Order: sequence, then C-alpha cells, then structure tokens
Amino acid sequence: MDFGIFLEQTRRGTDQDGAFREMFALVDAAEEWGLDVVWLAEMLVNPARSVLSAPLLVASWIAARTRRVRVGTAVQLLPLNHPLRLAGEVTTLDHLSQGRFDFGIGRSGSPRSYDALGVPYEESTERFFEALEVILEAWKGEPFSHAGRFYQFENVAVSPRPYQEPHPPVRMAATTAETFPRVGRMGLPIFVGLRGMDVPELSRCLRTYREAWTAAGHPGQGDVCLRVPVYAGPTAEAAREEPRETITYYMQRQADLTRAPIGRAGMGPSG
Repeated sequence: MDFGIFLEQTRRGTDQDGAFREMFALVDAAEEWGLDVVWLAEMLVNPARSVLSAPLLVASWIAARTRRVRVGTAVQLLPLNHPLRLAGEVTTLDHLSQGRFDFGIGRSGSPRSYDALGVPYEESTERFFEALEVILEAWKGEPFSHAGRFYQFENVAVSPRPYQEPHPPVRMAATTAETFPRVGRMGLPIFVGLRGMDVPELSRCLRTYREAWTAAGHPGQGDVCLRVPVYAGPTAEAAREEPRETITYYMQRQADLTRAPIGRAGMGPSG
C-alpha cells in the first residue's frame, strides 16, 4: 500500500503567494517523511479555490525539487487539453522526473471550466475517450494519423518517447457507480475521491470494478487509489478540533460544487 498527499484547495485566508509556499512546504515534508506520491488537481478559472491551473508545470517543479517521491495529476482534464500537446508534455515530464510521474486523468464533474473555454460539457465524455485514444497511440513514438469527431491529423509523431515502459502509469478517475466497471474493462488503475459516496457504496463499486477487470482477462485485481481526508494529531481531541474549520469549509464547498451542475447536459456517468 502506498501513501501520499493531495494538493488542491487553497486554505481559507491564504493569499496566492502563501498558497504556493504552503504547497512547497508540504512537498518537502512528503519527501522527508517517506510518503510515496504527491497528487495535483487541475483547477482552471477558480482563483478562490485553487492556484493549480497548470499542474504539469507544478509537477515539473516538484520533480526538480525532490529525488524520491512520485508526482501525479489527480486529475488532468483531458477534454480541455489538446491530446497531441498533452502527450508530449507528459513524456517530457516523464523524462525530467526520471520516471517518477503518474498520469491521472478525468473529465471533472463541474462544467465551470468548460463554460470558460467554450467547450460544451455534453461533449466531455466523447472528448475524454477520443483524447485518451490519441495519447496512448502517440506514446508509441511512431508516426500515425487520426480521424475522429474532435481531432484530425495526418502522419504525426510525438517526441520524446516515454521514459517509463511502455508509458507513464495512467489512472482514471471514477465518481459514479457506472464508471467503475467501465474502467475495469479498460484495464486501467482507478482513482476515487471519497466525497459523494459512503464506504459501503464504495465497496460495492470496487467490487464491480474488480469483477469487470477479471472478466476482461486482465491479470491481477486492478489498482485502486483512494482520496480520503485524513488528519493526524497528537491526541484524539486535537485530531478532531484542529482541522474542524478547514474540513467544514472544504465539505461545504464540495456540497456547493455537487449541487451547482445538477440538470446540466452531460452530467451522466463516465467519471
């Protein structure tokens, strides 16, 4: 079992410079404490919530600052990034980190960034899977052509080739029950933010993921990464009281974010 930290939300009362300083301190602590990975969200056009509008740039900085800890995206929003450019940026980071990068991918349950960039949210699922197809093909390092609904190009090749073989680990986010078996059939590691479901529901979803994984003929039982809020304190009381304001603020924001897109097209299952 691996343990890591997840960086996303700016602490209330902290300015943007302070948010980066706190992020630097957490990264240094993760390296010193022996944690396995630092995960970075992608948060566009949301300065009140996060400074992580460019997680690959921050990941590159972390890779240069550290020597041991892995760094990953949780998650990169594939429908909002051109897959050819993203494929090359990820393999570049794979080399710069000497194979310490994990590529977490998703489409986001919030349409806010889509609205800002003029991308219809109802296209997010199709865009996601087409972009993933392009990226995986591009990582083979050979010239290829693609004629899809959203991307078309002829005889292109992405450089550099991946540092890791056959490519950086790809981990797909799942936020709905219907997504879990789909990811299992694809044979991809899964990333679950434990926010909108309780532990019994999570157990059922993971069972469908593993059943689909096995039925598709993939070896093993899959690979699951859980994002669970944890706070360690010197006493039980301190562990409850010290983070109370921050965790309450976080959960309220999550509730608001969950309610905001209800009724929007494209809000069905796909992770």
